[in-house]
Amino acid sequence: MENVETVTLWRPTGPEELALVEASGWRAWPPRLPDQPIFYPVLNEEYATMIARDWNVPASGVGYVTRFEVCRSYLDRYQVQQAGGRTILEYWIPAEDLDEFNTNIIGEITVVSEFR
Repeated sequence: MENVETVTLWRPTGPEELALVEASGWRAWPPRLPDQPIFYPVLNEEYATMIARDWNVPASGVGYVTRFEVCRSYLDRYQVQQAGGRTILEYWIPAEDLDEFNTNIIGEITVVSEFR
């Protein structure tokens, strides 16, 4: 997929989800659990860092910030959601769309920071 326009997204995650991403060869996000109707990647590293540090660490002892690229033409079907302040931006991908979302990830999902 050469010359494909992409959007950089971030995802705060805990150790269990990250282990499943690693098991996919760093290429896909795992299916959502029954109580998780949406997958919400975020649009900036600062917001992802806040969630990883302030939510994932207390919940599981460690939080990770991941970065990945998604095909812009695929993301264009979803609206950016403002989940709080001006920079609290995320996409809301319905759980049933996650397989297709994963096929539109370009390259690997990488860990950019870790908090304990």
